[in-house]
Amino acid sequence: MRPIRVLVAKPGLDGHDRGAKVVAAALRDAGMEVIYTGLHQTPEMIASAAVQEDVDVIGLSILSGAHMTLIPRVKKLVAGQGRDDILITGGGIIPREDMESLQAQGIGRLFGPGTPTADLIAYIKEWFASRERAAASHADS
Repeated sequence: MRPIRVLVAKPGLDGHDRGAKVVAAALRDAGMEVIYTGLHQTPEMIASAAVQEDVDVIGLSILSGAHMTLIPRVKKLVAGQGRDDILITGGGIIPREDMESLQAQGIGRLFGPGTPTADLIAYIKEWFASRERAAASHADS
């Protein structure tokens, strides 16, 4: 099976990227191919990079409070480029009610501060395996 390709990005003006770097390293250690875009990325830059790199997952790290704007914008932009199959997940300082609202909009699971990286890794691997199973059963029919 091919490695899972993940784009880790820091949208917006937030300048704190230690958490994103820790997550990127943990995903790499788990055998995933990781592209880290660095700080101060616009949703347009993130969506464009995700499509160009043919990623399976976009992981957004947001501490700025702009998650209700930035996350749906990235989802809309990748879908507009025909890639609504990319999992949009992430984490940061996001209130539970906002997490629930974003998930209702089709965003994947979001993780708060202190979440063990093993939880994120397991979530991505489970999502990817179920997507691959669905694609294989679709190809068989």
